[in-house]
Amino acid sequence: MTWLAPDRLFDGERLHEGLALRLYAGRVADLAPADPRMGARALPGTVTPGFVDLQVNGGGGVLLNAQPTVEGMEAIASAHRHLGTVALLPTVITDAPEVLDRAASAALAARGRPGLLGLHIEGPHISVARRGTHAARFIRPLDDRTIEVVRRLREGGVPVLLTLAPEETTPDRIAALAATGAVVSLGHSDATADQARAALDAGARTFTHLFNAMSPLTHRAPGMVGAALNSTAPVGIICDGIHVADEVVALALRARPAPDLFYAVSDAMPTVGGPDRFRLYDMDLHVEDGRLVNPEGNLAGAHVTMAESLARLVTRLQVAPEAALRMSVTVPARLIGRPDLATLVGRAAGDLLHLGAAWDLRGPLNGIT
Repeated sequence: MTWLAPDRLFDGERLHEGLALRLYAGRVADLAPADPRMGARALPGTVTPGFVDLQVNGGGGVLLNAQPTVEGMEAIASAHRHLGTVALLPTVITDAPEVLDRAASAALAARGRPGLLGLHIEGPHISVARRGTHAARFIRPLDDRTIEVVRRLREGGVPVLLTLAPEETTPDRIAALAATGAVVSLGHSDATADQARAALDAGARTFTHLFNAMSPLTHRAPGMVGAALNSTAPVGIICDGIHVADEVVALALRARPAPDLFYAVSDAMPTVGGPDRFRLYDMDLHVEDGRLVNPEGNLAGAHVTMAESLARLVTRLQVAPEAALRMSVTVPARLIGRPDLATLVGRAAGDLLHLGAAWDLRGPLNGIT
């Protein structure tokens, strides 16, 4: 049995000072006010549940689209676990229907494995005009084949997040997806604000990487960005200072109608925890000055970790640490139906993180006990 007394302890809701946690058999047994009689080991910095990332295309040199297997998913999860993300949604982007079929079969086979939450299906039912790096030749309206894949995953108990453009389907089809328990996300879309609001009314519950690959906010046409900001839906956002300028992230945080309506995503590609280049479709992508770019120099996914995103939110954007931690842990955990991932008691020490005074990742808690 070991008592640890960190400077700060995040329990999924609040950031506490003066609390200690007791580890027994590699797990958190309980929390209590720190007391000298405990003989607790002082720990400079912060202890928090590990990060939860709902948009991870790859890691450790593995791209899910290129390796849509259990082994591929586990390799991606392992690479991100070393970087502080203890639970993630492997993300398959727009591709041939057979690739989605293989990814779905892998997600079913991987159900319950550590770190793997389910499957994020990002496309192919998106706007050609807002496709980003997604291949136009695979884009198509939402069809029965994808709905059947989602039903198969949900019947197998696999959480699903599906990104689509509402203008490429109907509210009835969005409602049918939502009825399965899948989380429908709006993104890669040129929709009007009215179309986005109709999709929310039909059961869509979130938005994919705000500002990127969606109709912008203007003073006469609020677009999908305006609909997202004015809604009460949680919204994903990439906090690397590249995909969205820091000033714009800060402005967006202030614009929401309530707290806890943003969650950070990495949108990570294989270069995170892996080599600095990889192949997607028929393109060679590489990291250049911290940016992941295609041969034309355009952004093509992200090269950032959740740990780096949290540190940036706190140290550069001056977001309150408690709010930034909820963005990185609590909000995504709840959205995907896993609120337990934002708790401490009962968790394995390896699922908890030690953060330094500059909110930098020092390592998992089991690495210091």
